[in-house]
Amino acid sequence: MGHPSTPQFQTFHALRIKGFAAVDTITEITTLPAADVELNLSRLADNGYAQFRENRGLWQLTADGRSAHGEHLAADLEGVDVAAVLGDPYEAFLASNSQFKELCGDWQLRDGEPNDHSDVDYDADVVGRLVTLHEQALPVVAAMGEGLSRMAPYAGRLVDVLAKVGAGETKMFTGVMCGSYHDVWMELHEDLILTQGIDRSAEGSF
Repeated sequence: MGHPSTPQFQTFHALRIKGFAAVDTITEITTLPAADVELNLSRLADNGYAQFRENRGLWQLTADGRSAHGEHLAADLEGVDVAAVLGDPYEAFLASNSQFKELCGDWQLRDGEPNDHSDVDYDADVVGRLVTLHEQALPVVAAMGEGLSRMAPYAGRLVDVLAKVGAGETKMFTGVMCGSYHDVWMELHEDLILTQGIDRSAEGSF
């Protein structure tokens, strides 16, 4: 069992990762019941940390919420040797991340043109490479969840969305704001950046 986080912090942290999010997105990230997520978001709003954008149907953190997140993150990690838990897995993740960025480019473009996914063999090759990368990365991602329980859902989410890619749902590879493999991977990366206090620009990892 990894280091536990409160449901309230899980909701707070998921919203910090996403920037803008609907309740169902926060539910997917945290695996909390939707009713609990709604209650936690309402509490964040009561504290002045979050607001609901009715015109978009999305929640977001306020400026105060973004500022307060660091303090709450520190409290969540109290007693955790973050470097020991995430240091080695993060180095392995960065190696996979470089490969993943190349794969995303290959999925989106074919011969320098937008990939219309009409070339079945080409797509199958890229998906096969994604499967190989996934098999290499999954134990690393699982190890993160063993250290920090709030990170445990990432492994299962990657497995689930890879199955959708394999079933021919082309948007589930690199689609944006649809729970694609790329979405989940980027959420994980942002979580790792925040949890370790890394300056993404200084590190140069995107």
